[in-house]
Amino acid sequence: DDSYRVVIQAFDDRARFVVVGENVDDVEDALRGLVVALAVLIPVALLALAGVIWWLVGRTLRPVDEIRREVVSIGPGDLDHRVPVPETDDEIARLATTMNEMLARLEESSARQRQFVADVSHELRTPLTRLRTRLEVDLTTGDLDVETTCRSVLGDTNEMQQLVDDLLFLAHSDADASRPATGPVDVDVVVDTEVRHQRALTPAVDIDQSGVSAAVVAGDAGQLSRLVRNLLSNAARHATGRVEVSAAEQDGAVVLVVSDDGPGIDPDDRDRVFDRFVRLDAARSGGGAGLGLAIARDIVAAHGGTIEVTASPLGGARFVVGLPGAGEVHP
Repeated sequence: DDSYRVVIQAFDDRARFVVVGENVDDVEDALRGLVVALAVLIPVALLALAGVIWWLVGRTLRPVDEIRREVVSIGPGDLDHRVPVPETDDEIARLATTMNEMLARLEESSARQRQFVADVSHELRTPLTRLRTRLEVDLTTGDLDVETTCRSVLGDTNEMQQLVDDLLFLAHSDADASRPATGPVDVDVVVDTEVRHQRALTPAVDIDQSGVSAAVVAGDAGQLSRLVRNLLSNAARHATGRVEVSAAEQDGAVVLVVSDDGPGIDPDDRDRVFDRFVRLDAARSGGGAGLGLAIARDIVAAHGGTIEVTASPLGGARFVVGLPGAGEVHP
């Protein structure tokens, strides 16, 4: 009844053979035991491994689910909320940190937008109120001077038109961060044109452009004209009686400088002066919506340049604009 493994080997040419047999019951019993053990242990091991993997994956993804729930709960008015950051220094922690930074940027952008809308409403209310008051007074008193009324209304209308144009420019600048269309622009020609225009508007201010020399930049001629116009208008508005303008090429760049002999700008306000709707103290205020320098900064930034304000040798403010030369800009 036992099981054997037998080997038969021929011994010599007289048909004699060597027969060797080995009992293999023990081997077969061990094999059957191994098969039974594996049949039981492998499914159990797989189930245990699946359970461990499920637990580890759930533990790993739990912070992701917490982040998801927090993000779902954040509405337009809850941008000050932040997602939880796991203490582990891994990809999920970095994801949470990046998301919090994004929420901070959105909160800042939303705050700027609300402030912008409030400032716009305030700035538009002033000329509209003057228009309404003027018309109501003329209609109530019956003393209607058509020419005087029309001139007054025209002045307020021009102010509103300028404000709307500035707001449209800023809105377009915020929506489109791409570089403006570039082409060779003669800065000296732009400065000459804008200086003549500003002289006509403020004949009491002496505008010296003797420091302007030939200089070419690659940029948008309309925007660069607006840049020079805003700087000249700001300088002439605050000048006591003199404005100096210079432009020249220096080390492959074009440097434009506009100085005035007005009250100047306090060093603490030299960064803030470029913010939108900012008006400084009474010595440095004189009309306007506070958008001209903000637009100038956006134009310079769009052309890859720099703008800063320092003290002027004339005693007032000195605006220095650096723009890449025509050879430095590649479309």
